[in-house]
Amino acid sequence: MHRWVIHLYLSLLAVAAIPGASANDRLPVFVSVLPQKYFVQQIGKDRVDVQVMVPPGASPATYEPKPRQMAALAGARLYFSIGVAFESVWLEKIMAANPALTLVRTDEGIPKMPMATHQHGGEGTHLEGQSDHDQPAEHGILDPHIWLSPPLVKQQAGAILNALKAADPKHGADYDENYRDFVAEIQNLDRVLKKTFAGKGGLAFMVFHPAWGYFAKAYGLQQVPIEIEGKDPKPAQLQELIAYAREQHIRVVFVQPQFSVKRAELVAREIGGQVAFADPLALDWLDNLRAVAGKFEAALK
Repeated sequence: MHRWVIHLYLSLLAVAAIPGASANDRLPVFVSVLPQKYFVQQIGKDRVDVQVMVPPGASPATYEPKPRQMAALAGARLYFSIGVAFESVWLEKIMAANPALTLVRTDEGIPKMPMATHQHGGEGTHLEGQSDHDQPAEHGILDPHIWLSPPLVKQQAGAILNALKAADPKHGADYDENYRDFVAEIQNLDRVLKKTFAGKGGLAFMVFHPAWGYFAKAYGLQQVPIEIEGKDPKPAQLQELIAYAREQHIRVVFVQPQFSVKRAELVAREIGGQVAFADPLALDWLDNLRAVAGKFEAALK
């Protein structure tokens, strides 16, 4: 082997061994779910290389990271957590895979509300006269879906900005500019959605999995879930839910791609309605929220 080939090989090995090094010197970061990738890319642009732990189609509640993902963490500089269920099991292991990794909790300082349930005649929470955020935390699992509320995303964007600037101060001005542009987009979306749902306060939309509680809270709506804390409803609860949907003239059941639609289709048949998709984990957060809002608006008419 020629001497220059040996030198080239050794040089490539040396570069590969440097934490965070990449072919184009982008800042390597990990996030938990796809919408976070969108947030980080809006602020980091071409300065960041973002990998997502939970891939499309997988559930953040039950996902187990693959060995190749754990290995890839060795080269990451930042990990942006958001409070989804799999983190409670894996976050400690993720940090142990790379002691130099900086953990950024983007949900820090954001109060969590309990996951909504549909009971309104017996134990647990109820639908009539009480919004999700009025319920005490002891009623169940706290809702992690804070990325579905534009005002809360604005708060998360601030945490992302600060972390990127701390890790890469040389490009701080670029991050600041990108952040301002992103916040302007968030605020514009918020204004549009407030106008869209003006006069519809208290109206209910039905979902299989209660992922849209923070969205409902932001725009004065009511989320009616079929699922109860990760479980299908019992027959009596299902009949109660169907009766409530008929009473409220609900005709659309929203489902997400990560879950089976069979139970939702059963409810839709019983209320003479239909099933529609609303994905809380889509990568293109801005366009997705606009599209889902349009579906909710149509269902509320």
